[in-house]
Amino acid sequence: MTPVPEKHAPSAEPTRVNDYDSFAEAYTAENATSLYNAYYEQPAMLELAGDVSGRRILDAGCGSGPTAAALRQRGAIVTGIDSSAAMLELARQRLGADVDLRVADLAEPLPFADGVFDDIVASLVLHYLRDWGPTLHELRRVLLPGGRLLVSVDHPFVAYGSQQLAGGSPNYFDTYNWTFNWTVGGRTVPMSFWVRPLHAMVDAFTTAGFRIAVISEPQPVPTARELFPEQYRALTTGPGFLFFVLEAV
Repeated sequence: MTPVPEKHAPSAEPTRVNDYDSFAEAYTAENATSLYNAYYEQPAMLELAGDVSGRRILDAGCGSGPTAAALRQRGAIVTGIDSSAAMLELARQRLGADVDLRVADLAEPLPFADGVFDDIVASLVLHYLRDWGPTLHELRRVLLPGGRLLVSVDHPFVAYGSQQLAGGSPNYFDTYNWTFNWTVGGRTVPMSFWVRPLHAMVDAFTTAGFRIAVISEPQPVPTARELFPEQYRALTTGPGFLFFVLEAV
């Protein structure tokens, strides 16, 4: 749905996690110029998407709409869904009233007929879900045969390495919940991701009826070097996000 902010630390079990409604504006403002979003995830996703002119694209977990806006500028016909009403309101302000935007939970059946999209973009959203199976089958259902699902997720070594540095003993081969804090707009917000190893991701994709066309570990755009020298070096020498291009078979 959105990138991992640069500051995160272990936390106690929160009462309410991933509450984007409570920090939608701050998150949107921060990510407009952040290394991880503006100079890394979004450029990489757009490059993988390629020529999208005339293609019907579902932005699954569209947030406040930056990727949807970029795809539309490139000629795509974009539909957006997100579980956060506050983020969708910001997307409406960005995209205008003529774009189909709907509140929807990716853990539930999607409000679309079979085979209505050429492509689906799922940017940094699947790692919020415990079980990928039902969601991937729904995404496959609403894609045309031969359509593409473009996915970015936290690289599994991000959680693994962060927990090791904090003195933990994570098992890379487990699928488990990781709870931590983000600092967004000067406030601390509790977050929760589901971490899984690469083989579990691959198994989920193929079981749902996808063929893996591309696995990518991209670099940030070079212009970020001068803006974020320390973070740029860290991101160009260690994993951040993991990208897939999947074809519906």
